Formats: sequence, structure tokens, C-alpha cells
Amino acid sequence: MANAKNPLADPKNQSAATQSVHGGTYRSPHGETSEALYLNSGFVYESSAAAEARFMGDDDGHIYSRFSNPSYDMFQDRMCLIEGAQAARATATGMAAVTTAVMSQVRAGDHVVAARALFGGCRFVVEDYLPRWGVESTLVDGRDPENFARAMKPNTKAIFIETPTNPTLELVDIAAVAEIAHANGAVLIVDNVFATPIFQKPLALGADLVTYSATKHIDGQGRCMGGIILGSKELIEADIHTIIRQTGPTISPFNAWVMLKGLETLAIRVERMTQSASALADFLADHPKIDKVFYPHHKSHPQYELGMKQMSGGSTMLAMEVKSNAGDGSGSNQENAFKLADSLGIVKISNNLGDAKSIITHPATTTHQRFSEEEQLEAGINRKLLRLSVGLEDGQDLIKDFAFALDQI
Repeated sequence: MANAKNPLADPKNQSAATQSVHGGTYRSPHGETSEALYLNSGFVYESSAAAEARFMGDDDGHIYSRFSNPSYDMFQDRMCLIEGAQAARATATGMAAVTTAVMSQVRAGDHVVAARALFGGCRFVVEDYLPRWGVESTLVDGRDPENFARAMKPNTKAIFIETPTNPTLELVDIAAVAEIAHANGAVLIVDNVFATPIFQKPLALGADLVTYSATKHIDGQGRCMGGIILGSKELIEADIHTIIRQTGPTISPFNAWVMLKGLETLAIRVERMTQSASALADFLADHPKIDKVFYPHHKSHPQYELGMKQMSGGSTMLAMEVKSNAGDGSGSNQENAFKLADSLGIVKISNNLGDAKSIITHPATTTHQRFSEEEQLEAGINRKLLRLSVGLEDGQDLIKDFAFALDQI
């Protein structure tokens, strides 16, 4: 009797944690255990006719590493398994992924709607860059899906959101906004960096394209830059592939390989980091020197029910407002926020996130510094706000670190 085929041999039957280790791998004739690094720019053809077939698209082999390479393939294929996508393209940075995804869906005369609570670079693409090319944009409060419905126009081709948002961890109802987009003939693009592909599945909720800064949790150790766009084969292999091929915002083979190796530990890293983030949220929410804590799976979050519904984990990210010395309660005083950050012993001051090391950021003076005060307040950013990316340190050590720092205020 022949042995039955084990269903778990098919990566589609594996959990995301297992797919992160094994998915998308293919081996050279040497049979290496760790994926090979294809650190080359070009490829050799067996004949002139073979080269012609490759360029005509009759042969699926590689042509040039500006747009395709075996190292990219493995990273992209593994991410597709985890995300539930048909296709993907890796880029040099997260902002390259966002810019390519948005620009691929519009032409001069089109319109884009976006949530106003966006990372500074993302908002620049929507608010400043697109209009240079004749694409109109409208920013709305993303917490209420009806705001997107009211902003739609006959020429609206895309909606762009991040959820949870950077840095205030506001949430956008992905399923509701996807319905609005599709009812108006538009696509929904979701930046899923804060949630990670482990804790939120935008494509399953109706999104058309998902972007990541792979620099963050996917590498997760502060080594390499990278980004990725995922979605249907139709969307990815049309304009997105063409833009990458012709303009070159491509990831390097080495960085793609580093991201591939980073995926092997993604699930265990973000699960540990999220456990610590949740414990820190509880501690900070009860501290008398903290006004507010923003964490999607903390009951104090104004969108707690939505967070529990569309996110299987609360994220490695949280934000807090430190009590101000300003007597009028305006929140304009940043003295205590700076004092808290400067008094931490383990947590480092930096503007990155998703790293193995815990990182704290003052958005009003760094990542969102170019926004006017009105725009900052509109996005929920005041001078008391600190963003925290929780790392892999011992969770109790992090709580002790914050307890000490808060005592200095």
C-alpha cells in the first residue's frame, strides 16, 4: 500500500508561523538547507533563441535583477503564503512600496481618498506628490467609514489607509471601507505595518493591495531596508510590475535574502513583543503621570471592539500622552515627554519601529515634524505624545524602566 501524502507538505495547509519558516523555498542542485543568496545582476541564456523567448515572455526565467531574481521570488512567495495573496513585488524601502502601489492605480485627472492619520512620508505622497501629476486627493477622518463614502467622486480610483495608524494607533474598519471603495469602482490599499501580517489580514477583509515596510518587523533587527506590495495577480503583474521594471525601486538581492531569513522568526518575535506591549499598556494606563494610553487591545481604546474584531493581536506598538505641566491642560507642553524619554535606561530614542530593541519616539518633533501644528492636532498628535515600539527585552525589565523614568517627572 502506498504511503498517503501528508497534507502539511503543502504550505497552504500550514499556519502562518510554519509558512514563515518554510514557505516559498526552492533549492539549487546543491540541496542547501538555508536558502541560497543569488547576488547577481544578470542571467545567462543558453542561446539567442532562448534570450528572445525570455524577453517575449514565453519563458518564465529571469532577465535582470532590476525587476526579478530568485532571491526576490522566495521572499515574495513566502509573503504571499503568509498574507493570502496571489502575487507580490518587493521594493527597496517601505515608502517605495507605498508610492508604487498608489501611483500604479491612478492617472492624471483621477482622485484618491486617504485617511488623514498617516505616517509623514505617506501623507506627503498623497497630499503633495500626487497633485504634481494631476491627481487630486482628499484627506478624511478615517475612524468613521462614512467619511470615505462622503469623499468619493466619480473619478476616485483608490482609497489609501494605514491601520493601526502611525503614531496614534487609530483604527480604520477595513471591511467597511473596502465595501465603499468597491461600490465606487475604486481599489483599497492598506499599509499594514503596525499590525504585521501575523495579526491582521487586510486582503481577507476586502482590501485589494497591502503594503509593508519590511524594514520594520520583517527584518526586525535594524539591518536592512525593504518593502513589499501584495495583492491579486492581476493588479501586481500589471502596472505595479511595470513601474518597478521601468523605474527601478527594486530591493537588492542581499536585502531580499535578509528579509527571507527574518521571516523565519517573525511570528515568535512579534508574539513576544506583543505580550510585553500589552503588559506595558496595562501598567501605563494605571499610572498617575500618564494621561492616555493608545493600544488597540486595551479596553480604554475608543475603538477596542473593532481592534478585537479585525486584529488577532494588539500590536507591538503603543502610544501614550504624558501628563503636562501646562496649567491650562492644552497639552502643548513637551517637557515631561522629553524627560520621560531621556530617563529611560533600556529603551532607546530613535525613529524606527518593529525592532528587536525597544524604541521611543516623540512624533511631533521627529516623524511628523513637517506637519503644521493644526495638521498634527488634526491627526491626534500633540506635544505630550510618545510612540513606543516594544522590543524583545524582558517585559518586567521594560516596566521597571518606565517606572523609574516616570519617577523622574
